[in-house]
Amino acid sequence: MKKISFVIPCYRSEHTLPHVIAEIEEKMQTMEQYLYDVFLVNDCSPDNTLGTIRKLCEAHDYIKGIDFAKNFGQHSALMAGLRHSDGDYVVCLDDDGQTPANEVDKLLEKLEEGYDAVYAQYDHKQHSTFRNLGSKVNERMTRSMLGKPADLYLSSYFAVKRFVVEDMIRYENSYPYIIGLVLRATRNITNVPVNHREREEGTSGYTFKKLFALWFNGFTAFSVKPLRIATALGGVSAVAGFLYGFYTILKRLFNPAVPTGFSALMSALVFFGGMIMLMLGLIGEYIGRIYISLNNSPQYVIRERINMEEKTAVSLTDQLD
Repeated sequence: MKKISFVIPCYRSEHTLPHVIAEIEEKMQTMEQYLYDVFLVNDCSPDNTLGTIRKLCEAHDYIKGIDFAKNFGQHSALMAGLRHSDGDYVVCLDDDGQTPANEVDKLLEKLEEGYDAVYAQYDHKQHSTFRNLGSKVNERMTRSMLGKPADLYLSSYFAVKRFVVEDMIRYENSYPYIIGLVLRATRNITNVPVNHREREEGTSGYTFKKLFALWFNGFTAFSVKPLRIATALGGVSAVAGFLYGFYTILKRLFNPAVPTGFSALMSALVFFGGMIMLMLGLIGEYIGRIYISLNNSPQYVIRERINMEEKTAVSLTDQLD
């Protein structure tokens, strides 16, 4: 009998989380061919989300809780849940009730058909205009930088097979990006249409700052294309500067009365100076990420595990023995 592990990052969801769990339980009672458990990862939520997780864990043995020491972000929360999960299939969904847990059978059917990963596709997303715009920018970025197929729709509601999870959790650097990890593991991915609901309460935890950080993380985490683009822009700028200088000399030779252009000179200086600073900043971002990774900065720090045994570290000596 196969087992399903549900992984749910939790932030400001003390009221919505019980409804999500009830929906999962109701649906899985109709799918008796599967065992299942649920991993709730509290991303240091400022409300009483942790208290809700404790109550749910006390009421249900199949629910496991993970509490972060500080806010590390949704993707780090997903990585923590993936590392603790042991299901043959792992389903990741939101904590606000917008992703319909009662349609999980559609995702599982596609996995049973032979696909390695399945993403829910929404005809109409019930997000704000700002959030939808951020999603579109992220979609374009993953297509150009990570090689995402143009017809593949990405969302926070997805299911993957065990071998994909095992490859994803091998990534231990400080900046996890779930979409990039899935695309790194397999391209045997499909979509299934599901309904996207209105938010039960509250607003999205993704501010402009967090959306930009997520986009930039995906922009630099799994691709060197930004550096290659910077190199290409530098080459184009150098050629443009050379041609403009050549044009200025010719103009002066053919018409000595033409005054030397201070404005043109300043424009060129500002343009090329800005390009240089942009490229140096991009290179510095990559070097900074390397430095942070070399310092073994963690993806997350767990304060407490609820309803599960503590995982003990294995020393190098034990591994050799």
